[in-house]
Amino acid sequence: MVLEKADRDLAESRPGVSTISSDSEIEGVTGSPVNEKALLRKLDLRLLPAVSVLYLLSFLDRSNVANARLEGLTTDLHMTGNQYLTGLTLYFIGYVLLSLANEYQIPCNIVLKRTTPKLWLPTLTLTWGVVATLMGVTQNLAGFFAVRFFLGMTESGLFPGVVFYFSMWYKRKERQYRIALFFSAASLAGAFGGILAWGIAHMGGVGGLNGWRWIFILEGILTVVVSLAAYFFISNYPLTTSWLSDEEKSYIHARLKADSDAAHDEKFNWGDVWLAVEDPKCWLYGLAFHTLSLPLYTLSLFLPTIIKAMGYTAAQSQLLTVPPYAIATIFTVIWAVVSEKSGRRAPFIIASSGIGILGYIILLANPSPTKRPGVSYLGTFFAAAGIYPSTALALSWPANNVSGQTKRATANAMQISIGNLGAVLGTQLYRPNTSPKYVLGHSFALGYLAMNIVVISTLWYILAHENRKKRLYLEQNPSTGSFHDISEDGLKGDRHPRWRFNV
Repeated sequence: MVLEKADRDLAESRPGVSTISSDSEIEGVTGSPVNEKALLRKLDLRLLPAVSVLYLLSFLDRSNVANARLEGLTTDLHMTGNQYLTGLTLYFIGYVLLSLANEYQIPCNIVLKRTTPKLWLPTLTLTWGVVATLMGVTQNLAGFFAVRFFLGMTESGLFPGVVFYFSMWYKRKERQYRIALFFSAASLAGAFGGILAWGIAHMGGVGGLNGWRWIFILEGILTVVVSLAAYFFISNYPLTTSWLSDEEKSYIHARLKADSDAAHDEKFNWGDVWLAVEDPKCWLYGLAFHTLSLPLYTLSLFLPTIIKAMGYTAAQSQLLTVPPYAIATIFTVIWAVVSEKSGRRAPFIIASSGIGILGYIILLANPSPTKRPGVSYLGTFFAAAGIYPSTALALSWPANNVSGQTKRATANAMQISIGNLGAVLGTQLYRPNTSPKYVLGHSFALGYLAMNIVVISTLWYILAHENRKKRLYLEQNPSTGSFHDISEDGLKGDRHPRWRFNV
């Protein structure tokens, strides 16, 4: 009831949209001959498919180890179950370590700013594609550990890079929807991964290599080939793009300048870093992803194993991973569209996490997965359909709510780093001796999703409460200037009275 009351207080102002105080701020937008809706469709068609393909390959290359395990990876490399789990953990250690550097402008995002997306994003893809391919020729445990660690490091720059890239094209209220659609490529990668693994596994013996090696080699080569093509299909920033007219370029620049700080040339300042560190909301964004990353990555890394433990063959298990991921993709897109149209995030994350909880209750309640595999398999549908939409919305929230380029970069660093610590823990939960019920892993995933609802509800209340305080302040001080300027109280960015948080 408290949340509903706080939310009703914001009815007069759509969350996530800044309050602009002067017509001069939208000069060049109002009265422009450019059709905004048509322009957005044009941007979406040119930008979203391009970066989504790269993210699909990223998720495919990090999670195909689950498919390779069913085809003899651990047997050929003489790994125990626990050593395999250690390899999974090393990926996220590498990812977290470089994520911190990436978001603090060192080195990935500063390289992105000083070069171009057309150069940097394909280069990132090429790098991890080469590393992913090397997994197919790994000969021992040490090699497996090394490749997984460096794969995590090389993939860590893509997501924050694309989030920054979107900020140079879209207004803040438009980014959440695009980031959520972009993230839907993660679940789509799971569906493609199952089909590809099933087909590639039939190549076992070709060239004297087992099927699991061909999974890594062919999927890695696919990434390398696409990365080379990406040098031609990834676009640069609006003002340097050839497929936009001069009017469209000016329009995009003007609307970004009026909407947020994306068009500003902000210098790095450690004081702005501290603004994020001392802001409880930034920690809550991190906890929101933390409570989702554990179920997200345990599902993507262990779903083939979970299904195989129900009594299916390896080939059947590869194919049976496809439907849950397909449903997850559909739900992620639907949730993104409905959330965008309603202007709300928190209630949709809570509802989606609730669906995931139902999935794990079904998995835990089945007393014998091998005797009643259909029941457990149904649980994987609910789990996937709940986890992926929640994660997409949670990851896109800071891009919408944090103002100041350095503060936003820091908030993203906190979210990715705190979040992926959940994945580090999750990689150790699905131990072979807990098969086939996997009570430990399923219980942790359920508990984390329940904690996600608590975190999101807390964040919802705080954001709504701060919006209400700002509205009351403006009623008493209607002459307050634009959020682009420092207020009379010395407040700027998302602390400014005219900034509205998306709830």
